[in-house]
Amino acid sequence: MAGIEVLLVLVVWVLGATVLLVRWIRPVTNHGDVAGLAHGPSVRFREGRKIVLVAATAAVCTALLVVLATGLPVLAVTAGAGSCWLPFTLVRHRDQRLARDLHGAWPDAIDVLAAGVRAGLSLPEAVADLGIHGPEPLRPAFNAFAAHLRTDSNFATALDRLKDDLADPVADRVIESLRIARDVGGMDLGRLLRTLSMALRDEGRLRAEVTSRQSWTVNAARLAVVAPWLTLALLALRPSSLAAYGTPTGGLVLAGAGVTCWVAYRMMLRIGRLPVEARALR
Repeated sequence: MAGIEVLLVLVVWVLGATVLLVRWIRPVTNHGDVAGLAHGPSVRFREGRKIVLVAATAAVCTALLVVLATGLPVLAVTAGAGSCWLPFTLVRHRDQRLARDLHGAWPDAIDVLAAGVRAGLSLPEAVADLGIHGPEPLRPAFNAFAAHLRTDSNFATALDRLKDDLADPVADRVIESLRIARDVGGMDLGRLLRTLSMALRDEGRLRAEVTSRQSWTVNAARLAVVAPWLTLALLALRPSSLAAYGTPTGGLVLAGAGVTCWVAYRMMLRIGRLPVEARALR
């Protein structure tokens, strides 16, 4: 099989694995909770097993394709290791994007909630109304809240269920504020919601600025890690150029390069990682 055909097959495999990941593996928050599900270690373990299974399948299939096409076991192991690492990266980026969308939706959700209270809705009715008129990323959780409220009619229990479904520190703060407003009562609910919305907007604006500045450094480091392997992929278009990697010395070079890139990438992620807000109000 020609080198270009090998690359095409690998591209098709990676795309298929990506679709499988998006449809099969549930989003997990930064705090280890599975978003939007019933909760517990068994659910988290099941989702963890799914990504391990997908990664292992991608690694084995990619390695087999490469060894059949090139006859170089060392190159096959290298390609398999890259395919094994890719699903974890895709899932992590998807979960981070979901978390950013949820954080960014809260100020608008609070504005909708305040508008409902001003229109004369009770607090439980205004919260349930977010399942219809709230921001799109939050609607499924608030629809589940409304269904639970209709079944149980217990606002405090429905709020606890909503906290577990969202599994997010910002959601914890908002929900506890609503709980206090419900228990204490008074005429300051509108002011509380406006203050909370302004605080979350300021926090989101600051975090977006920091993330934007950080992304330049992180993306440059990622490009530095990926560039050597793109060069190796281009060399695969000429089988004669890969002959050197079939020797023990060539195998050591590939192994050393792989370990170095992995260690450097992990160090880059650790150094450039932004602090994650803990769920202090579980």
